[in-house]
Amino acid sequence: MQFLDFEKPIEDLYTQISKLKELSVKNQVDVSGSIKEMETAVEKARTDIYSNLTPWQRVQVSRHPERPYTLYYIEKIFTNFTELYGDRQVKDDKAMVAGMAELNGHPVMVMGQQKGINTKMRQMRNFGMANPEGYRKALRLMKLAEKFNRPIITFIDTPGAFPGLEAEERGQAEAIARNLFEMVNMKVPVICIIIGEGASGGALGIGVGDKVTMLENTWYTVISPESCSSILWRSWNFKEKAAEQLKLTSIDMSGFGLVDDVVPEPLGGAHANPELMAETLKEYLIESINELSKLTPDERINGRIEKFSKMGFFDEV
Repeated sequence: MQFLDFEKPIEDLYTQISKLKELSVKNQVDVSGSIKEMETAVEKARTDIYSNLTPWQRVQVSRHPERPYTLYYIEKIFTNFTELYGDRQVKDDKAMVAGMAELNGHPVMVMGQQKGINTKMRQMRNFGMANPEGYRKALRLMKLAEKFNRPIITFIDTPGAFPGLEAEERGQAEAIARNLFEMVNMKVPVICIIIGEGASGGALGIGVGDKVTMLENTWYTVISPESCSSILWRSWNFKEKAAEQLKLTSIDMSGFGLVDDVVPEPLGGAHANPELMAETLKEYLIESINELSKLTPDERINGRIEKFSKMGFFDEV
């Protein structure tokens, strides 16, 4: 179990529990009562910490190395998943996984960014930063879903679209812009879930839907706190201040009307109880698809246009 810097009190308690267990085995002493007290203290400490998280701490939770990624949710929530590959232009982008599956017995199309669970896999997945072919693959499969009347579910977890020269040469901006246009006009239900990091156009490229939803300890904004800090203060040392000023948490986004729902996470974050998180998310997806399926395609399209047109603040002169 890995602990974040602000979880030091919890880590200390776990260390004490570990020492008590070693003492029990070594000296054949019953310390179950003391262990139970320590476990109660752990829950209290976790409750105190996670009920008062700062924006920067939520960013840290969203990046926890043990936090479940897209493929975990696909495995736990869906059945009969068949991954599909390639954009039919350049190559297959490993940072974007997508395929057909069934949700509670109903066919759907599911896709999302995948970061990788270890160093080698993170390199292969390009740390969840998709190239243009990743977004074009996603759009190709969205069109396929529309053809066969399958609801579309996207999982968003990316520090941003890949900013490399080769990505720009192959039309990164155009690929994302095309997805925005096409997703607004999809005739089937579209549900977008931010499960970790939701940064910039990398998130928006698969983030336009009837419902745009955030998990409790995720963030969604135009730039990461570190990059914002480096631009404004020429240093990463102000990332905590940047996170606060960006208003990037699920609470902020919901208050601004930029997301439709916030799904609560287990105490301690999604990584503390991934199975419970997957079950909660599954229930939410089933309920949302049932709700959206009652609408006509035109109602869904007009609803998306109206929702995204109302976003932002502006004055007419």
